[in-house]
Amino acid sequence: MASVVVVGGGAAGLSVAYYLQQAAPQLQITLLEATARLGGKITTVAEHGFVLEGGPDAVVRYKPWALELMQKLGLENRIVGTKPAHPSALIHDGREARPIPAGLQMVIPGDLWALARTPLLSPFGKARALLDLLLPQGTPEDEPFGAFIERRLGRQVWERLVAPLSGGIYGGDPYELSTLAAFPQLKALEEQHGSLIRGAIRQRRARGSREKGQLFASLEGGLGTLVEAIQARLSRIEIRLNTPVTALERTGGWRIHTPQGSLQADALVLATPARTAGELLKPLHPEAAAALRQIPYGASSTVTFAFAKEQLPPRVGHGMLMAAQQGFSVRGFTWIDQKWPGRAPEGYGLVRAYFSGLEASKEELARLALHDLARLWGRAPEPLHTWVFHWPEGLPRYTVGHRERVSQALRAQELPGLFLAGAAYHGVGLPEVIRMGQEVAERVLAFAGKPTGAETALS
Repeated sequence: MASVVVVGGGAAGLSVAYYLQQAAPQLQITLLEATARLGGKITTVAEHGFVLEGGPDAVVRYKPWALELMQKLGLENRIVGTKPAHPSALIHDGREARPIPAGLQMVIPGDLWALARTPLLSPFGKARALLDLLLPQGTPEDEPFGAFIERRLGRQVWERLVAPLSGGIYGGDPYELSTLAAFPQLKALEEQHGSLIRGAIRQRRARGSREKGQLFASLEGGLGTLVEAIQARLSRIEIRLNTPVTALERTGGWRIHTPQGSLQADALVLATPARTAGELLKPLHPEAAAALRQIPYGASSTVTFAFAKEQLPPRVGHGMLMAAQQGFSVRGFTWIDQKWPGRAPEGYGLVRAYFSGLEASKEELARLALHDLARLWGRAPEPLHTWVFHWPEGLPRYTVGHRERVSQALRAQELPGLFLAGAAYHGVGLPEVIRMGQEVAERVLAFAGKPTGAETALS
């Protein structure tokens, strides 16, 4: 009987383990997790009648892989959408909060009338954005995302619209992102239509506007429900918590060393941060290991406050994003009680701040979040409860050269029976990570000898 060891119990590792067991129940699968819990950054807290997320708080509906997994797990009746709100979110331009213009395709204006009317941009900023319709097409080479947007649409569109919308997706400074790695669809708009706005308008006509339906989804009780449902299905898998991997050996198959002893496996899945995988693979594939260690990560943090609602000023929609270069520490706020049903008791408000790329103590993060709330509201009331989550290397940063680094890093899979999975490679969102977990499971099965019926189980 073939054996597989999956290292890492976050979303990627859990997805690999789940799809492997579903397709090939006779496989001997062991899941090793270095910490005391599964789920990675999926961290749902239920305390004092509040339900909040320390990490991701939603999945996007137009990337179906997370919702498909929820349905496979029997959670379709627990999928919830956001509460109705119009506008759903605002962007604070440094002076006041203004609605996000309608008709966006990803982060690009796809409605000329909405672009003309938005107070986010000055008349000069709107005129500069419209030059995109006349500018020559750029070269196909990669470039920093901020430089790409400024070249096509101007600095105002970058600072007041695109940077706030894109800044919460990847760790660190969104200006430095690789356009080809992080937003290849936008590079394709320029190549195919000669203009981002022209391409967004045509795309919107073909697809319709996302304002017509809910963009985000979650689960009753939070995304931790997904982790619990997967774990409940892994009945035939040995799960070892508090078990970091200290070294790897090639012994015909794989020998995996841990502080609690060694394991032998035919196939090995490293669903860990890239740097961890790089350290483990340094003796076995130095070139790939060096590329893995070169994938940068940025800090990510969330601070959630519970307030008495009577002490809060009126809040619009689901939250607020902050324009770049305006002196805010936070990237944005979510009014959780207004975004999701059932997250706060009657008479209470729940506010979440999100930080990216900021290294600070938990006490300092809470202080900075309250300071920015006071700037928005004139004063910040005393919170009844505070929850702070900080990950020093929370999110991979897809900076320029990312695709080349990933191509080199994935050469580690030249080692027979080795597979890599996780957010460091082809997408940081929960749906993309789940999709990669499913794809890796398919390749593990092909390596181990896919049993009859496995294609159906994985589809």
